[in-house]
Amino acid sequence: MNTESDTSAPRRLSRAEAKARTRALLLEAAARVFARKGFTGASVEEIAEAAGFSIGALYSNFGGKEALFLELLSHRQTGRIAEAAQALERHPAGTGEAAAEVGRLLIDVADKDMDFAPLQAEFWLYAVRNPHVLDTMAANLSAPRQALQEVISTSLAQHGAPAEVSAEAVATVVTALFDGLVRQRRIDPSGVPEDLFPNALQWLFAGITAGPAPAATDPDPDPDTD
Repeated sequence: MNTESDTSAPRRLSRAEAKARTRALLLEAAARVFARKGFTGASVEEIAEAAGFSIGALYSNFGGKEALFLELLSHRQTGRIAEAAQALERHPAGTGEAAAEVGRLLIDVADKDMDFAPLQAEFWLYAVRNPHVLDTMAANLSAPRQALQEVISTSLAQHGAPAEVSAEAVATVVTALFDGLVRQRRIDPSGVPEDLFPNALQWLFAGITAGPAPAATDPDPDPDTD
């Protein structure tokens, strides 16, 4: 038996597969270089070299350092929101089981994803000073936010939430609450225990399903006029 003829040659990647592989390797290298040097200190030359590609490959795939970082940020956010969405799909939003899973996700992000936290803060300051970057950042994060919004929309319907409650607005509140508590836990871990975010989510959904509070009755401003 001719073993050489039985051994198939490695399949050649298609153009799309090769491009996807190049982008993935550049993102991995960028994450390492950004973590070590920060956004401002990192150079496209270092990132391209770390990935094993030319600077031209980086520019042809991402257009520059800003776009590369935004793509990296979007990937991180997409991964987090996907985990949260999966938890909400397994358990209706606002229940203890869903809240507990999402709460554990917050703790993991706050306690383990330490390299990316200062990068996000640094890039946020950079974006504030360069307003065009804020527009691009919002566009890049629209897809992961939409995924969370769709899950929340289903959960609101399951809970019989009032029609005027917007899934988009709730998704914005949940995202802001998550990001804020992550930052606060990094400052003061004891102030943000594992059950705080789950409890906050339950409070949020309980308030939504309860509807608006009844209007207070104004006391008679001048009882002597009766």
